[in-house]
Amino acid sequence: MSSVEIRRVADKKDLKAFIEFHYELYEGNPYDAPNLYSDEVHTFSKDKNSAFEFCEAEYFLAYKDGKLVGRVAAIINHRYNKQWERPAVRFGWLDLVDDIEVLRALLGAVEDYGRSKGMKEIIGPLGFTDMDPEGMLTYGFDQLGTMATSYNYEYYPKLMEQMEGYVKDNDYVEYKLYVPKDGIPEKYKRVAEMTMKRYNLHVPDLKRSQVFGPEQYGQKVLDVVNKTFAHLYGFSQMTQRQKDEYVQMYFKFFSMDMLCVIEDWNTPNHDVIGVGISIPSLTKALQKCRKGRLFPFGWWHVIRALKFHKTDVVDLLLVGILPEYRAKGANALLFYKLIPVYQKYGFKWGETHVEMETNSKVQGQWAYLENEQHKRRRCYKKAL
Repeated sequence: MSSVEIRRVADKKDLKAFIEFHYELYEGNPYDAPNLYSDEVHTFSKDKNSAFEFCEAEYFLAYKDGKLVGRVAAIINHRYNKQWERPAVRFGWLDLVDDIEVLRALLGAVEDYGRSKGMKEIIGPLGFTDMDPEGMLTYGFDQLGTMATSYNYEYYPKLMEQMEGYVKDNDYVEYKLYVPKDGIPEKYKRVAEMTMKRYNLHVPDLKRSQVFGPEQYGQKVLDVVNKTFAHLYGFSQMTQRQKDEYVQMYFKFFSMDMLCVIEDWNTPNHDVIGVGISIPSLTKALQKCRKGRLFPFGWWHVIRALKFHKTDVVDLLLVGILPEYRAKGANALLFYKLIPVYQKYGFKWGETHVEMETNSKVQGQWAYLENEQHKRRRCYKKAL
């Protein structure tokens, strides 16, 4: 009989314990990128997170000998399940001590929840949507994490190997891209200039007022993301409420010269057909926010990274080109625009977001930059 007790998160006190467990487990870790506490509260609050328009969830805590030793979220994304005809319960935000008994108890709670809702399989680690962290780190434990992903200790996948019935569902890779010291690689420059001339594509210099004002570039960017990522593992289309939420939550922090959009001027409204969103790495700054709090001193470190670019690393949050423009070389325009910006701010390398290991077209974009595939992640599945 298991000595692990599973408790469902039932109130604000439990939710606080759920969120803070990660900070405590990874305190002092040089690679973990802890999220802000306020952002975590927003994510897990059913009255705040717009994903609950089409998701339902429960959160579980694991206790052993009276001590908190693990947590996990059980999520059902009904939009994704319907789109992919896959009745699945997701497990996400899995954290635990190095104890197989704890892992069995936590995933057992998610499995039971899924069965009670008529689900036929369990998959994860995944969040509510593709905008949440995906995959369990299986390689690259000595590499700096990013705000958009999650870090985990090396014992996590070793414990997963002991879980009966769990097999690989999907693997992701991540790349470190080194910023050229001088100029733009000739291949990108030549293709970008030819593409702009031949296909009448343009890269405008955006003002912040255009993101939120009548031009609604924030919405246009997310529309491209919806279309670009529609076929990818784990993705479900953003609703209008989600797009509104993301624009208000995140776009106000972006440096406009690090937000790249590509427009097709053959269309009457100069349609946005490609996007590249990047920000200075906040990992080191977030590590200095005690338990994810901006006060009393954490805010200064975040401002230094965001506004004064006091970091060597740039995070490539989103890169998307509409399918019909990829063969035209439109992706070269992103490098044409952004590499000089990265050089100006003194960034040494960029961290890509997760990419499916089979997505050779995306990985081919990095061919003319010095690059290193430095991380790998896995999503698991099990029939229920």
